[in-house]
Amino acid sequence: MTTRITAFLNIGGPALWVIAGLSIVTLGLILWKLWRLTLLGAWRREATEQAVRHWQNGDPDAAISVLGKRGGLRARVVRAAMTATRTMPQEDARDETARVARGALMEAGGGLRALDLIATIAPLVGLLGTVLGMIEAFQALQDSGARADPAALAGGIWEALLTTAAGMAVAIPAAMALSWFDSVNDRLAHDFDDLAIRVLTKGGKV
Repeated sequence: MTTRITAFLNIGGPALWVIAGLSIVTLGLILWKLWRLTLLGAWRREATEQAVRHWQNGDPDAAISVLGKRGGLRARVVRAAMTATRTMPQEDARDETARVARGALMEAGGGLRALDLIATIAPLVGLLGTVLGMIEAFQALQDSGARADPAALAGGIWEALLTTAAGMAVAIPAAMALSWFDSVNDRLAHDFDDLAIRVLTKGGKV
C-alpha cells in the first residue's frame, strides 16, 4: 500500500508531495478545531442562558452559582460581565466585558488563518505542478521531433494535470471547513453580544 502511494505521488513530482502534506495538515486542523471548539463549549448555551435568567430575575448569587467554574466561552463572557457589573462603574464594566469577549473570539478563531492559507495556496501549488509538468512534456515532444508519440504526450499531460486536480481536492474541503468554522465564530460573537447586553442592562437593578 505504501509503495502504491509513493508511486502515485512520484507521478506528480514535488508539487504532489507538497499537496499531500497539505492534505494531512488540513485534516489535522479540522479535527483539532472540532475537538477544541467542543472543549470550549461552542455548541453549549443552556447553562449561560439559565444563569442570565437568574440574573434578570434579581438573583445574582444563583446566576453565578450556575456558572460555577465552567470554562466555556459563553460562561467566561457572562461571568466577566456579572463580576464587572457588581464591582465597576457601568462604562468600565462594558469595556471589561468587551475585552473578555474579544479574547474568547480570538481563542475560538485559532487555526482559521492556517485553513485559509491552505485553501488559497493548494490550488496554486497544483497549478505550478501542472505548468512544470506541461513544460517537461513539451520539451520531450520537441526532443522527439518527427518521432513524437501522441500517446506518450497524452500521458505526460494527464500526469501534469493531476497536480491541479489534487490541489483543488485539498482546497475545496479546506474552504468548506473554513466557512463553517467562520459561521460558528459569527454565532459566538452574536451570543456574546446578546448575553452581555442582557447582563449589563440589568446590572443597575440587581
